[in-house]
Amino acid sequence: MRYLQTVLNTQKMNPRQVQNAAGGFVWPVNNWMRLERFLILGSEGGTYYVCERALILENAAAVRECLHSDGVRVVRIVEEISVSGRAPKNGPALFVLAVAASPKFADVRTNAAALEALPRVARTGSHLCEFAALVENLRGWGRGLRSAVAYWYLSKPAAELAHQMMKYQRRNGWSHRDLLRLSHPLAATPAHNALFQWAVDGETGHLASSAVLDAELRQVSAFELAKKAADEDEVVRLIEDYRLTHEMIPSQWKNSPAVWEALLESMPYKALVRNLGKLTAISLLRPQSAATALVVARLIDRKRVANSRIHPIALLAALLVYKQGRGEKGGLQWIPVPNIIDALDAAFYLAFDNVEPSGKRIYLALDASGSMQRSVVAGMPYMSAAMASAALAMMFVRTEPECTIAGFHDEIVPVDITRKDRVDRACGAIVRQPRGTDASLPMQDALERGLAVDAFVIVTDNETWAGDRHPVQALDRYRRSTGIAAKLVVIAMAANGYSITDPNDSLQIDVAGFDASVPAVVAEFVKGRSSG
Repeated sequence: MRYLQTVLNTQKMNPRQVQNAAGGFVWPVNNWMRLERFLILGSEGGTYYVCERALILENAAAVRECLHSDGVRVVRIVEEISVSGRAPKNGPALFVLAVAASPKFADVRTNAAALEALPRVARTGSHLCEFAALVENLRGWGRGLRSAVAYWYLSKPAAELAHQMMKYQRRNGWSHRDLLRLSHPLAATPAHNALFQWAVDGETGHLASSAVLDAELRQVSAFELAKKAADEDEVVRLIEDYRLTHEMIPSQWKNSPAVWEALLESMPYKALVRNLGKLTAISLLRPQSAATALVVARLIDRKRVANSRIHPIALLAALLVYKQGRGEKGGLQWIPVPNIIDALDAAFYLAFDNVEPSGKRIYLALDASGSMQRSVVAGMPYMSAAMASAALAMMFVRTEPECTIAGFHDEIVPVDITRKDRVDRACGAIVRQPRGTDASLPMQDALERGLAVDAFVIVTDNETWAGDRHPVQALDRYRRSTGIAAKLVVIAMAANGYSITDPNDSLQIDVAGFDASVPAVVAEFVKGRSSG
């Protein structure tokens, strides 16, 4: 990797800029900006890592500084970002909330605010177990924490709570039995009382009256009956009558086509997409079967696609996994059904309507070097960097009214991708050549052509580049020459950890790897709702 050879940004473009160690001027990043970065990206330094990384307190200095400055404000920001869905993953919000709840890192008012916000940030049983795993490493189980966990259980209607407890029975080494034994919630209703007894004892007890089991806890009653079912017909009846989900079905029935056929009736769209391999492996989905016809109809139902809000990249990933006939983690194998492949392909294009345009002027630059065809995407090992970049280009050209697309290696090359192109045509439109990669060229090209650009999005396979100018220098020159505070996103699809952008510039971010969460991160950043 080459280092900076010249310093071009020696004049301020805006009074808000500060001088960096190299003598140039960049946009300042204060601790509150870094806190938002951490909550949205999972890191303070402006890099979003697709592959899961541990959230380590030593790497969250801004979190500690903000807690020291105004801890209650930190809790408000955590809650706003988590509830609004601005972050693709809720883990960072749960981590910061756990730190804010610890007397070691925050004052009493902040501890109380963090624990009071727990039900709104930890919205599912899985979130609660994740929070418990995080907070245990930061503080003891004192009265305040036990009361907050107890309130989490008491704040939900019994039927909804039962569903959460059955769907997420154990996560991150914690079960609801563990948490209930620690928190000792005082049930306000007979249904809650019976539910807590069931969760702790492992079976319905004397508190579960027939009236309660026929009303709020009717799904718990069915769950227990399914565990004792003698045949699949009984399990099917319970699924149909009580709308049990696949997480609630005992493992001995998980290979039954009849059971999965019953589950199909009320299966959400995203769950259906996730389980296509399983449904095929057990021969429920096979050529010309009634189940296949039903699944195909649901996959290409425009209303279902829209209501699911599934991203097209997620459907492309599902299509590629399904076509290869084996699960991402191995083990499960199947013979793909052509009609299902065609339906996933059609759903991919329908899902572009789910993408909200940024309304900004975008310059999308795609690495046209030969390595893109050979590189495997970190986060999507079944997809080449070339195909992933083409899919991203299709998304931008179909959704953004003002988008310039170009390829680059050691020079800028034209890319002809239109709104009507299919993914194979889009891949072919980017001519790959075994040449160097100069990621500064997009900014130079925009400057030479007089293009007004709000955000440069550079897509490459890794973090290295050729040329005598660093991309950050080229961006600074573009900003200084045009007066536009242009943003920079660099997506290195095959990288596991790196930094091209300036971590001290709030208008730049790196992305290491690529998956269906990346477009949301980029969109959030480009739209300006994130401070970087």
